[in-house]
Amino acid sequence: MSFHIQFSAAKNYFLGFATSGTILFSSLLYFNSKNQPSSSPTFKTEEYIASEKFPLKEFNPNKLTEEGWVKLGFTERKVATILKYKEVVGGNFTSKAQLKKCYAISPEKFNELEAYILLPETGSSSYKSYSSGGYKSSGNYSNNYKTFKKKDLIIPGKFNPDNFSVNDFVKMGFTENQATSILKYKNYLGGSFLSKEKFKACFMISEENYRKMAPYILLPENTPENYSPSSKFKSTTTEKAKTAYQSFDPNTTDFEGWKKLGFSEKQAQVILNYRDRNLKGSFKNMEEIASCFVISPEKMEEIKPYMILNPENFKTISSKKQEGNYTSESKASSVEAKTDFSKIDLNQITFKQMVEFGFDEKSAAMMLSFRKKLGGFANTQQIIDTYEIDKNLAQKLIAIARLDQSKIVKYTLSDAPEEWLKNHPYFKYSADKIIYIRSTSPNNKKIFNFIKVKPEYEARMKLYLAQD
Repeated sequence: MSFHIQFSAAKNYFLGFATSGTILFSSLLYFNSKNQPSSSPTFKTEEYIASEKFPLKEFNPNKLTEEGWVKLGFTERKVATILKYKEVVGGNFTSKAQLKKCYAISPEKFNELEAYILLPETGSSSYKSYSSGGYKSSGNYSNNYKTFKKKDLIIPGKFNPDNFSVNDFVKMGFTENQATSILKYKNYLGGSFLSKEKFKACFMISEENYRKMAPYILLPENTPENYSPSSKFKSTTTEKAKTAYQSFDPNTTDFEGWKKLGFSEKQAQVILNYRDRNLKGSFKNMEEIASCFVISPEKMEEIKPYMILNPENFKTISSKKQEGNYTSESKASSVEAKTDFSKIDLNQITFKQMVEFGFDEKSAAMMLSFRKKLGGFANTQQIIDTYEIDKNLAQKLIAIARLDQSKIVKYTLSDAPEEWLKNHPYFKYSADKIIYIRSTSPNNKKIFNFIKVKPEYEARMKLYLAQD
């Protein structure tokens, strides 16, 4: 009986000790968990894991290898994206702002690295030198970067572009060539841009630049009704011509003679081309003169009383050419005059054939140059839209000649060569954006959604795009 009581007491003692130990151990575990910093590996982004192992120090992102980016805490996949973006922007990062745009670098990660990045805050044509890491600009990169960096406009407040010189546009941020072309366009309009609408239509002014300038331009919004190019010049020359008319023979009147009658240089050249090539050297009657499209009915009525058609001069020009040893040239002209323009392809027409049709040399050169830049005309409207071309004569040409677009080389936006994108008139202003986005979205539709061009510009681009 005594043995049984002792065994029960020992049993109770052991159970109580075990229970107390369990409670004490559980309390210790609970206390430690409350005082330890919480770790949430499920919420930890993978790009930060490695950065804890390698202390941060100043670095030049243009000199980092793949291993260097990994040591900064990026995964191999993110590193590949960063290096691809580096190639897209020209082979080197130009600023912290540019690097920040890389979508593989989260805003949080960029904030962590920003203080250690050896790059200027914003891009510039030349880099600052940093003693830490020995970072300096390289001449090779400077040249390469020109392709990608767009110069920001400096707008001097409210301004009237009619009063701007080449130097004024250059100071604003345009190149000298662009400024010269803008002024040529103004002269074509008659010496004034007339309206914001016409100013915006200048092909040298991009949509982005126009949006920046629009609030400051001192011009009316819309073009006056019944406006025609160079109308100011026409009225001026006509008034001068009224006081200078004298009797003249249109078959012996030279280039300067037609100018003195109130015609522009371009018009005078067209009249001579029409007389010497289309009519083989001479006007035979008043109807032939009136049929020259640069001589308006009003102008014809003004000069008609002073014209004398002397039959003795009806082939004077041809005979002079023969006497001056121009027999071969005369023969060539007569052969050229027989060109059947209904069989001519507008994508193959030559400089000589255009001059034969009546275009002056400058217009012919402008049209062929535009055709070359486009890689061929995709529709006839492009011919009419050629800068500084005689639109009435162009209308007559496209009504007669045919247009074969079958030889135009087309690409998709994902495989178009960079050089082609940057030089083509319809793509060059969006080239950088296209090159950037197609590295991740090689699809025409997605790329168009990204670059956000106007519908009419997208329609022009699609003339030279192959289907995906």
